[in-house]
Amino acid sequence: MIDVSLINKCEKKLNKIFSYFEDIALFNQEKVLNTFKKNQIALRHFSGTTGYGYGDEGRDTLNKVIADIFKCESAICSPTIVSGTHALALCLYGVLRPNDKFLSITGTPYDTLNDVIKGKGTGSLEDYNVTFDSIELDNNGNFNKDKIKDYLLNNSPKMVYLQRSRGYAWRSALSIEKIEEIVKFVKDLGFNGCIMLDNCYGEFMDKREATEVGVNLLAGSMIKNIGGGIAPTGGYVCGDEKYVELVKNRLTAPSISGEVGSYYSGYQYFYQGLFLAPHTVLQSVKGTLLFGEVLRELGYKTSPETNEEIPNDIILSIMFKDKEKLIKFIQCIQKNSPIDSHVLALPWAMPGYNDEVIMAAGCFVQGSSIELSADAPIKPPYIAYLQGGLTYEHCKIALKNLEL
Repeated sequence: MIDVSLINKCEKKLNKIFSYFEDIALFNQEKVLNTFKKNQIALRHFSGTTGYGYGDEGRDTLNKVIADIFKCESAICSPTIVSGTHALALCLYGVLRPNDKFLSITGTPYDTLNDVIKGKGTGSLEDYNVTFDSIELDNNGNFNKDKIKDYLLNNSPKMVYLQRSRGYAWRSALSIEKIEEIVKFVKDLGFNGCIMLDNCYGEFMDKREATEVGVNLLAGSMIKNIGGGIAPTGGYVCGDEKYVELVKNRLTAPSISGEVGSYYSGYQYFYQGLFLAPHTVLQSVKGTLLFGEVLRELGYKTSPETNEEIPNDIILSIMFKDKEKLIKFIQCIQKNSPIDSHVLALPWAMPGYNDEVIMAAGCFVQGSSIELSADAPIKPPYIAYLQGGLTYEHCKIALKNLEL
């Protein structure tokens, strides 16, 4: 166990950055509230539908609420989008056509997109002759503008792709300012295609969202930040109407687009989770900040690296350099979860990942990573990725009970 006096000392050092994120949470809470008021959300919007779902007011209004929050033209928020990976794949398949190129300027995307992009005989993008290229960030986590410029002056990709969060890389998440700067840089080079962002773990981390700084299309999971720990499933896509419409055609069929899609269980928890999300994100980021400060005091290398570095997602990376210590840490997070605390987390060959992965996710919503959770690929230098925490108090208790 960790000495409570150390936790309290570290907590005091974080007062300034806590205040910074409390201001962001207040801003975003007011934005969400005003959006609910503008769209006149009422009890009828919670009701489910069956069959085709024609005239599903809850579904259609939820889409409008998401679009208003992101200040963009159009959005989809659907329980039939099963994960963040599914939402991203819908965007890629919706926008790209055979013989198109797309370029990632944040390096190789998250592991679960590998088979979407380069699977063999599975209906991957490569099977449709879509060419994928990537340009890694530099050693300081910055965009490699020289290589991007050279590529765009000599190629004509249909899409430029960015991943906001770190995935399984040792880097900081992208700030809105960095996204704004690179979007302008790319467009100034004459690129007029789709700039797409994987926005997982980034919602409500700033007073602006990426669609406000020129990103044309972004996607994420409802069981991460934006669902507030309440949404039971689902994903969202938002951005320019012409691109969102293409994604709707892929989600259903070109002849029916977004006009159909029922959900018998109703939409209360999507609306409620969205309303709670700014506060829940605040709880989560405060929890990971405290974990980071305490673990640095104990000699571990983390990202963010200092208590003055502003995180741009809810994730804390912790480098253990030892397989057994990594596994023990993940198991401690599972042990201090409200659900399945008795379960022993072990590495396994999880579908979609290149290496064995160990995950702690004792969550009310299965796999929800706005709840306190942690995961890690079993490979050197043995980095754990901690995220979430529905309440700051839970994060403090789990931290106190860590066995390192």
